[in-house]
Amino acid sequence: MPGRAACPTVRADPSRRQTDVQGTFRLLYLCAMQVADKTLLLDKRQISQCIIRIAYEIYEDCYDEKEIFIVGIQRNGYKLARRIQEALNEICKIKTTLVELNMDKDNPISQPIEISVSADEMQSKAVVLVDDVLNSGKTLTYSLRKLLSTDLKKIRTVLLVDRDHKRYPIIADFVGITLSTTLKEHVTVDLEGNTAFLE
Repeated sequence: MPGRAACPTVRADPSRRQTDVQGTFRLLYLCAMQVADKTLLLDKRQISQCIIRIAYEIYEDCYDEKEIFIVGIQRNGYKLARRIQEALNEICKIKTTLVELNMDKDNPISQPIEISVSADEMQSKAVVLVDDVLNSGKTLTYSLRKLLSTDLKKIRTVLLVDRDHKRYPIIADFVGITLSTTLKEHVTVDLEGNTAFLE
């Protein structure tokens, strides 16, 4: 991939043998992460850690709520929302309701955005909107627009990966990882295979 540096060579130095050995293993690990023009961003353990941390952050923010609506944007956002709900249910007794939001991500004004519960059910409740990756911020912006047509008590946003290429004024409240990428690069999250790659 253009701009991707080759793995450096580590030279042996008898006076710093232990440091060099540790450095060599570290470099070998980093090189192994780059496979077929892909860079592993998150593995199974790291994704699990991110989800648990985000769940605790949501609990700290909503500890006095009686119910939290966790709204996942279709496909990966919904899968991530379900795993966050499971983690929340392990650490607290607050009632959680999982909601799916469906939209055309490429052209969000082409058809109505739909949610799997009625707007009345979320009236005056705490809502957490979840997606896997923030690219331009368009998906999150139009999703928030739909949710804010209801008088919510508060709303928070969650991302597993924030690419920091926003074209819309969106800031996530809880993020797994933030990274700077080029516009040509692509982040792929596989929540069934428990990996996130930069391509």
